Parts: sequence; structure tokens; C-alpha cells
Amino acid sequence: MKRHRMALTGAVLSLCVALAGCGQKPAETSQAPETTAAGTTKAETTGMPEPNELGIVTADQWTDLFPEIVESYQKNSENSEVENYLELNPEIVTLYEGIGFSKDYNSARGHSYTLEDISATARPHPLSNCLACKTPDYVALMNKYGADFYSMSFEDALAEVDNAISCYDCHLNSPASGPVASRPAFLDATKGADVDPDVLSCGQCHNEYYFDPDTKEVRHPYTNLEEVSPDKILAYYNEMGFTDYQNPRTLTNHIKVQHPEYETVMGAGAQNMNLTCADCHMEKVEKSDGTTYTSHYWVSPVESTAIMESTCVVCHGSVEEVTEKVDKIQEEITARETEVAGVLVELTEKLAEAVANGDYTEEELEAIRSLNRDAQFYWDFVYVENSEGAHNSKLSRECLDKAEELANEALALFK
Repeated sequence: MKRHRMALTGAVLSLCVALAGCGQKPAETSQAPETTAAGTTKAETTGMPEPNELGIVTADQWTDLFPEIVESYQKNSENSEVENYLELNPEIVTLYEGIGFSKDYNSARGHSYTLEDISATARPHPLSNCLACKTPDYVALMNKYGADFYSMSFEDALAEVDNAISCYDCHLNSPASGPVASRPAFLDATKGADVDPDVLSCGQCHNEYYFDPDTKEVRHPYTNLEEVSPDKILAYYNEMGFTDYQNPRTLTNHIKVQHPEYETVMGAGAQNMNLTCADCHMEKVEKSDGTTYTSHYWVSPVESTAIMESTCVVCHGSVEEVTEKVDKIQEEITARETEVAGVLVELTEKLAEAVANGDYTEEELEAIRSLNRDAQFYWDFVYVENSEGAHNSKLSRECLDKAEELANEALALFK
């Protein structure tokens, strides 16, 4: 399946979550900007840059105030490798038949490439809602156009945006105030949730979402932390009869899961563990003068000895031991993804044959389709979550087991 240990092409929180971590966090965990010896931030003692016409201070404009942070952010352009999932995992051509992911599905790159990649993809993007988590300009355009922005054509909206994911997404124009969530739909879905802002600022884009069938607005299938589990998300979609796409051969109405890192991490009880996305994906760097800053070069914890020593190894042994545990988890989960995908492909082909031959009543076919839909949802929930089991190995195993069980139940219905 997908490659291991991605440098945060979609990962959200801590490997300690996957390994049932103790919840101890490093002494300095804030994403706040560089501090002076007096404990104040440069933004509090120096004038802020002038926002652009959309009201956004861009990353480059912060260089004079936070040179090390901007430099570390710019390093994300080094994460430029792209893998073709359709070549790596050809079974998904069958499983995603009926949606653009069966035609074009590449691995994500660093946040520097969000606009470039969404513009280049062969998957159709008819409306501007596809830009919701690709640019900080989206927030400003929402303020400008209101809810009508969601239904604006993709090309018209793209002509008004210039910036890939950057400072404004997580800080607006107030870096000294720490991280925030700026996406309206996510703010609605997490209203009142007792979750660290560091988690919400990342989770606002690394999550499962859908487009409202009528308004085309971005929505989330939950309104509180108790509803972020795969079971309850599936129940939400089934109750509303939501469909992302229909397989043209089986006529199964499928849900296309997005990238549920937030939901996966929250399902591991991260809100009670005193650990955040920043703790495990953003190094704390001490300069020669004793001041510190948070690197904004997002990495996997297993690619940073400094991060692992301040988080994972506190409870889970040496760096080498933790790395070995993570490798085993990811190897196990990717193997199971492939195994279960094979069962789902078998189910898809048998169902397509049954539809074509007309040997079953519509009632019999609908019973199989219902199981097909639910089984593929549970498999997809794991497949598209970018940690390959590292964020929550228990949940990943449970989802894959449910997917296989449901698929086998459907297969047993064929005569």
C-alpha cells in the first residue's frame, strides 16, 4: 500500500497515541513565535506587516520578524516526492470506479504545493469548495462572498487565490496569539470541544468532510467529540442517505472517505493525553543565544530524533525501539489494507456480474450493496488516513476487521 513514514503529507498527531502513550509532553510545546530573553515575542515589540488586498499577511512578509520560522516553513518545499497510488495499489481502480480517484490519485506533497497539485490533478473540481483546505485565501474569500463562495466555479475561484497553505491558515494575522482554527465548517463541528488549539489548527484541514448536496458547503459528519468514531460517522451518512459516487457497474452508492487524521487521533483519546500535533511533528529549536522557536518544517516523528526523545521515548524505550514498533505497525496495517482490498474487489466483481446477468431481485441486490457500501467505508477510513496505522493502530485494526467481516457477509449472499 502507501509508503511508510510520510513527512507529514497528511499526518496529524503523535505516534505515542498509536503506542498507547502516557500523555507526557515536552516542557515547551507552544507553536508560538520566537521568544526574547524577556519572554515576549517579537510581534509584540515590533510592528506587524501590512496585509495584502485580501487582508492576509503572507509568509514572506513575516521574514523580518521571524526569520528562522519562515526559513523552516520554506523547507516544506523539499517534500516534493509524488507517488502514483493507482500504480502502487491497482485494486483501487476497481474500488473507486465512478469517482475521479480511479483516474488520478497521487500522494500529497508538502504544504507548499497545495495549489499547484489541486490545479494539476485530472480529477474534476467543478466548484470552489475543493479549495477549502488548499489556501489561506479561502478564509478571506469566505469573508468576501459568504456562503455563495462554495458554489462559485473552481476556475473563477482559483483566479482569485495566490497562496498555498501558510501562516494565515493557523494563526490568521496574529502569530503571537498562538494557533487557531480558521475554517468555518470545522469551527461549527467542534464548537465547545475541549481540544487543544494546536490540534484544532491542524485538524481543521486533516479531517473527514463532505459537501452539502444542496448548498455545496463543506460539512463534517459530527457535532461533538463523541461523534467522531467511524461507526457514528457511517451512521450519520447512512441516516441522511449521503452518497459521494455510484459505482457504474454495481450501482452501489459509495461514501468516499477523505483524510480522517483528526477523527483517528481523537478516537485514540488524544484529548486526554496532553499531546498535540505540534509536539510530535514540529521540532523545538534552541538557538545559540538561548532563545527558542518552533520549526514549521513538518516532519514525521520517526524522522526527528529530537521530537522522539521529547515525546515517544519518554514512555516507549529508545529511539530505535520506537522506530521498530512503528515500522511493525505500518507493515501490519498496510498488509491488512491490501488483504481486505482484495476481498472488496472480489465482492465488487461478483456484484457487477450479478447486476449484469439479472439473476437476483432488486431487493437481494440492495442487501448486498448495503453491505458493500459499509464494508468499503471502513476500509477506506484506514486507507486514506495518512499514518498507516501509526496514529491509532487499534482503531485501524478494528476498521479493517469490520470491512472484511461485512464484505464476507455480502459474499455469502450470492447463490
